[in-house]
Amino acid sequence: MLLPIRTSIQPRRTPYANYVLIALNILVFLVSYWPHRVGLRPGMTYTEPLRDWAQQLMLHPANAYLWQFVTYAFLHGSLMHILGNMYFLYLFGNNVNDKLGNIGYVCLYLAGGVFSGIGHMLFNHVAPVLGASGAVATVTGAYLVLFPRTLITIVYWFYIIGTLELSALYFIAFKLIVWDNIFEPNFARQAVAYEAHLAGYAYGIAASFLLLAFGLINRSYTDLWYMIRQWNRRRRFRDSVSDGYDPFSGKKVAKHVSARITTSPEQQAINDQILRIRGEIVNLINDRNLTSAAEKYVDLTELDPSQVLPQQYQLDIANQLMSTSRWAESAHAYEAFLNQYPRYSHIEQIHLMLGILYCRYLDKPDEANKYLKLARTELTDPGQIRMCQEELDRLKQ
Repeated sequence: MLLPIRTSIQPRRTPYANYVLIALNILVFLVSYWPHRVGLRPGMTYTEPLRDWAQQLMLHPANAYLWQFVTYAFLHGSLMHILGNMYFLYLFGNNVNDKLGNIGYVCLYLAGGVFSGIGHMLFNHVAPVLGASGAVATVTGAYLVLFPRTLITIVYWFYIIGTLELSALYFIAFKLIVWDNIFEPNFARQAVAYEAHLAGYAYGIAASFLLLAFGLINRSYTDLWYMIRQWNRRRRFRDSVSDGYDPFSGKKVAKHVSARITTSPEQQAINDQILRIRGEIVNLINDRNLTSAAEKYVDLTELDPSQVLPQQYQLDIANQLMSTSRWAESAHAYEAFLNQYPRYSHIEQIHLMLGILYCRYLDKPDEANKYLKLARTELTDPGQIRMCQEELDRLKQ
């Protein structure tokens, strides 16, 4: 038995939408749940979990109404049913809510319920369905895409009881999706809408991928989209090198050539050291050790000032250096970021940071004036516009 009890990250903002959805599910359960015996004929009865008025809110595949694709997801057939769904919604939904915002999260949740209901109807044309499991599966699928590298602490009990940590990617993909909804039904088929669960997971994963692909939500080096892109880059690099392509010169060379030394031993040693430090920086950032990563970055730029990290890594390092009052190193990191990624979607923030650095701390009024004027024309936030203007006024004094 495996039970996830916590994740390694916490939302930065209060996930109000998730709390409201949990409260609404509980409220509907309290007013609609009323288990009672119903007799089809003498000697043949079954337990009906809902009040009479709530039964029409279930999704009936044989005679479905549009509103049922939403209302069914707020009904539950037992106390354990709602407790299980709300527990997983709380565990995974808080961070997804934080990432998508309140409106985006509610839209994802409701759409997940709709698609889960459609998935159930495609494979089951008779049995009615109720419960938030499909919508919760959508949220969990979104968590897999948005936070695959986070760790989930799991309590296990078989002959012994203990805890272990697994990455969200493996736990959700293999335990919750593959095992619980594909393999387990073959051994113990229960009155569970497995098809609705799988449809929910599929929708949550697909919707999150599309949001990241089109830049509708902020990407990061920890999401599944970035991981797949990095894997594809490594694959293409290996294929290019195996075909005789020289990534440093940009030319294709013959595979069978006599060995020759193209760099001096001293330069080769420096190149090896640069590659080693870059790898260490990536590992430190992935481990959330930005302090050590920033120190390594300073060492890297001392070896080669032109070195630039991948976009999010470079930005994290620049922010970390500024937060620790390393003004000159921070400005260099932001400048390198600008030169390498001039089409960054929030480029005005970089212009503002450089303007402040050069104005307040580095006493370079010409550079400060250049970047502050750029930021002034690009900023949309009133507070930041006011800050930018104050810095420009200070330069005039």
